[in-house]
Amino acid sequence: MEVRKIEVIDIPIPSSSNVIIGQSHFIKTVEDIYEALITSVPNIRFGIAFNEASGKRLVRYEGNDEELIKYAIEAALKIGAGHVFVLYVRNAWPINILNAIKNVQEVIRIYVATANPLQVVVIETNQGRGVIGVVDGFTPLGIESESDKRERYEFLRKIGYKK
Repeated sequence: MEVRKIEVIDIPIPSSSNVIIGQSHFIKTVEDIYEALITSVPNIRFGIAFNEASGKRLVRYEGNDEELIKYAIEAALKIGAGHVFVLYVRNAWPINILNAIKNVQEVIRIYVATANPLQVVVIETNQGRGVIGVVDGFTPLGIESESDKRERYEFLRKIGYKK
């Protein structure tokens, strides 16, 4: 194996959206994730793109939001790694859909689910490209205080994720 380069890809995240990047293994990924999303959250808006790793090696795509489909295709092309999918969502949070996505038979792994600034680290060899990892957000600045804990506790209850 010959390592040609390691590249850091900035992934844009449009306003009011989240991105999920993962790996799958079969051409029907986009259709099956589409069905998982539509049946999980009413009114979800999304675009998904999947890099086919053999055969025609096309970027396959689906969705119900043209802007998010465009973002997904562009990000998948920039990453350029086989069997990687990029999913942009609005009107839902990753916590609402991750289990449904993980239960799609073709899905192998989830690299990231975030609204934070995002970078994907990609390696290129003589065969192709692969995802090494992701940089999600920023480096921690400290350890939470008791006040920070109370703030976290109150916030989760305010938005309805805890009682």
